[in-house]
Amino acid sequence: MTAAIDRHRLAALRTDEEGRFAQTHPRSAALAARAQGSLLAGVPMPWMTRWAGSFPVFVDTANGARCVDVDGVEYVDLCLGDTGAMTGHALPEVAEAVARRARNGITTMLPSEDAIWVADELGRRFGLPRWQFAMSATDANRFVLRFARHLTGRPRIAVMDWCYHGTVDETLAVLDGDRVVPRPGAMGPQVDVAITTAVVPFNDLDALDRRLAQGDVACLLMEPALTNIGIVLPDEGYSEGVREITRKHDVLLVIDETHTLCAGPGGCTAAWGLEPDLLVVGKPIAGGVPLAAYGMTTEVAHRLVGPMLTAEADVSGVGGTLTANALALAASRAALSSSLREEDFAVAIPLAERFTAGVAGVIEKHGLPWHVQRLGCRAEYVFCPPPRDGATAAAAVDEELEAFLHLWCLNRQVLLTPFHNMALFSPAHSEADVDRHTEVFGEAVDALVG
Repeated sequence: MTAAIDRHRLAALRTDEEGRFAQTHPRSAALAARAQGSLLAGVPMPWMTRWAGSFPVFVDTANGARCVDVDGVEYVDLCLGDTGAMTGHALPEVAEAVARRARNGITTMLPSEDAIWVADELGRRFGLPRWQFAMSATDANRFVLRFARHLTGRPRIAVMDWCYHGTVDETLAVLDGDRVVPRPGAMGPQVDVAITTAVVPFNDLDALDRRLAQGDVACLLMEPALTNIGIVLPDEGYSEGVREITRKHDVLLVIDETHTLCAGPGGCTAAWGLEPDLLVVGKPIAGGVPLAAYGMTTEVAHRLVGPMLTAEADVSGVGGTLTANALALAASRAALSSSLREEDFAVAIPLAERFTAGVAGVIEKHGLPWHVQRLGCRAEYVFCPPPRDGATAAAAVDEELEAFLHLWCLNRQVLLTPFHNMALFSPAHSEADVDRHTEVFGEAVDALVG
């Protein structure tokens, strides 16, 4: 779908940009070389190797919609920690709450009053009355899958083809024809995903109905819209159809709103009137401090109370010593009371709309078969027409082109999420920030296609 791109020109431009990058980031280069001595692959987390450039940029400060690296280069940050900083960086209310809580004890294995406030607020936003907490959305998803198998007595879980739910073993699965296989890049699968997992294409209700009819699936874990393979939106009526089919086959519906919280204060669940049995949300709900939460209906909660009260609850496979610590819950109370509100999305969503229009204008100008998609305050461009499922979006990934565009933007002080073409907006961003990306993106495409 990217046949209009001259690959020789792309390679030459990438070489030029690599030289510019190295010249302007000497301090990061020195730290990257030093990191090779003690950090595996030279980074504290493997995916940090995915950033544009021949070495990672080392950050110094981040505030609002800006971050500054150790070489003093300031960026318009459209990554925002891949949604972890959807509130904007260094939210003052969170910084104050964290400092205050740190002086009064960070973790005790005892509940704090903030836990009640946060659970009540999440219930108000998402419409589910009972909540528990985790350190990350990955953990929350893992716990919920255990609950689903326990409650139903069924061995498998179901996910969407090319979904993303963190590093949960059962979810790192895709379709190869009719076969369920490990997602490309999944290292050392714990067990064969064909045994643990059913996979169905997004936007295919018939396929979902056929698979759930086999009677071995405990729950369907899904995002309301795919987000980590480019944004793939549901067809009209698809969400309602999913709910009808899961109820028909007595399969619990678990909605993962960790990325789709960008749709509004209650994510797609509130915006689209969804009715999950359980819901997971993480990343930005504590303003960047690690925390996730999972909610459930009264009926599900009633069925789970018994197992929660046993003497073996601490070895049930659910929880963790630092989980629901007082620091994280104080941060969450501060974040949810001062950000991610209707008034915040009323600023951020129009910025994403402006971004979408700007990128679409560049694509149209050059007649490229690309597309830009938006969900709330998040927008992404893909190198194909609007995809309806994850496999189509995955087939359009062009790593060479993506890496060039990211590096071109980074060299002009615009930071995109490293492993897909995502831009996220917070109330700290401005129209000038959006227009700067449009200008830089337009220059990159001009350079590519002439």
